[in-house]
Amino acid sequence: PEVGGLLRKLMPHSMLLVPGYGAQGATAKDMCEYFNSDGLGAVVNSSRGIICAWKNEDDIEYAANNYAECARKAAIEMIDSLNAVR
Repeated sequence: PEVGGLLRKLMPHSMLLVPGYGAQGATAKDMCEYFNSDGLGAVVNSSRGIICAWKNEDDIEYAANNYAECARKAAIEMIDSLNAVR
């Protein structure tokens, strides 16, 4: 998070690609410093957390057959968590 604040100060108008969210351990709160004061300026990457979301479901047979819905649900949950800490 502290690196995010430094990068944002050095490049206040840049779009930042921010890895590490979800499966790699970073939380929505860890991402806050990467965004501009208006909540823009960063793209949070959560490839594994979204693509492999079906593996986190209790009913693995259902999840494997509905992986797109599981990915959609994971993406919405990520967006909601990021918006909640802004």
